[in-house]
Amino acid sequence: MSSNRLKRKKLLDKLLIKNRLIILNENTFEEIFSFKLNIMSVFVSLSLGAIFLISITTVLIAFTPLREYIPGYSSTQLKKDATVLALKSDSLSNALKKNEAYIKSIQKVLNGDLEYAKFNKDSILSSTAETPEPVDLSASKEEIQLRERVDKEEKSKPEIPNSKKKAK
Repeated sequence: MSSNRLKRKKLLDKLLIKNRLIILNENTFEEIFSFKLNIMSVFVSLSLGAIFLISITTVLIAFTPLREYIPGYSSTQLKKDATVLALKSDSLSNALKKNEAYIKSIQKVLNGDLEYAKFNKDSILSSTAETPEPVDLSASKEEIQLRERVDKEEKSKPEIPNSKKKAK
């Protein structure tokens, strides 16, 4: 056998040697209890115990309110409250804009800057409605070049027959 096999066999034999762990009363040297162990079983039991502790800790933190004490996590109630407040502030800002436009138009009427026939609450509110700015969605030069390069590469690749295609 090679030297590596001998080393492995010796290591395996050392791991499987039976040892006895004895707990004694120090004053009377009376044996309280004893265990027959080998190094392999101790290693396996300690590894399984560590995995068990880590998994229990992870489950406790992930599925209980303990996660709120970890930096970076916030409570679900706090997230709900923030969402509700964001929606309320958005609707209040829209209402404020409409009221300001209405008051400005009333001031114009009172000052005589506006014709009386044009004064209508609906037309005032529609004038304050915000229209989204148009977005340019045309392709840039780099994007066109990339598309052409990809088309050339796809045309140059040989087609792989697909056995799953159904014949028509």
